Amino acid sequence: MRGGSVVGARSGLVARPTTLTRSLYRVAFAAGLALAVALPVWADFAGKVIGVGDGDSITVLRGREQVRVRLVDIDAPERGQPFGSRSKQSLETMVKGKEVRVVERGKDRYDRILGRVYRGDLDVNAEQVRLGMAWVYRPVARDMSLYEIEANAREMKHGLWHDPHPTPPWQWRKANTR
Repeated sequence: MRGGSVVGARSGLVARPTTLTRSLYRVAFAAGLALAVALPVWADFAGKVIGVGDGDSITVLRGREQVRVRLVDIDAPERGQPFGSRSKQSLETMVKGKEVRVVERGKDRYDRILGRVYRGDLDVNAEQVRLGMAWVYRPVARDMSLYEIEANAREMKHGLWHDPHPTPPWQWRKANTR
């Protein structure tokens, strides 16, 4: 028999691996471990929203840990920017005090989790865009369906699209940095 010897096949004993087989197992294990360490470790989680920072950031209680989450692919008006307060209120109405599921997509430079947020079946990120409470964050957005949602909100003049020339938050931040 190749790959090992059989001892007492009728007695139900298993074949003992040869040195070559053990070496292959070690290589496969090491490769799997290296891959696991190299890949980002993101885990979806659920929790209760205990705070809303603005129209695109929340704090979720995961067990006893407070986790800051930035809604990925969207960018809401900043505090002090036209429509900033209404955008925050919209997000508060949707999620504050409620259970949500966060699908992680990494971390941002402020160490917040980047995530798609769901309250039941409601995609909160997309809903903020649909209501005209946020833009698709063009510099980084990966979900192409959000562009169509934004175009519909603009056409219907929902939320911030009442203004004929609203300033996207990434441009507003650039113009208003100290």
